Amino acid sequence: MKYQQLENLECGWKWNYLINKWKAGEAITCHIDTSEADAAVNELRQLEHQPVKVIEWIETHMAPELDNKLKQAIRAKRKRHFNAEQIHTKKKSIDLDYRVWEKLSHRANELGCTLSDAIEYLLSEASRSEKASKAVTSLKEDLSKLLD
Repeated sequence: MKYQQLENLECGWKWNYLINKWKAGEAITCHIDTSEADAAVNELRQLEHQPVKVIEWIETHMAPELDNKLKQAIRAKRKRHFNAEQIHTKKKSIDLDYRVWEKLSHRANELGCTLSDAIEYLLSEASRSEKASKAVTSLKEDLSKLLD
């Protein structure tokens, strides 16, 4: 397995996942009776800092349809957690307007590369263009000095 499973850390993630689902109004328990479900949720809310008991709660009370979703969410969280340890694997994000993203996407498709590669290419082209512009300006100034 590429990413190490850390029980205490992952229990906290599981607890947060379940609480967020509950706050969003989703049924997180296998109980049909609302009083049983409410009692189970209250029990879960008190288990925030007790990892072993969170696992027991999940085995006893969690809705079966959430099992696969919970596993997927924890797997993704684990991957992001370990990838964030190194700068080259850490996920970075930028805020783009839709129209900017669309133009960048079209340009990347034209170049046959990723958005990151397209940004890098456009930046290097802008840098080259700036250097060429400075060189032309410098030549013009030198030429005007010679002619005067």
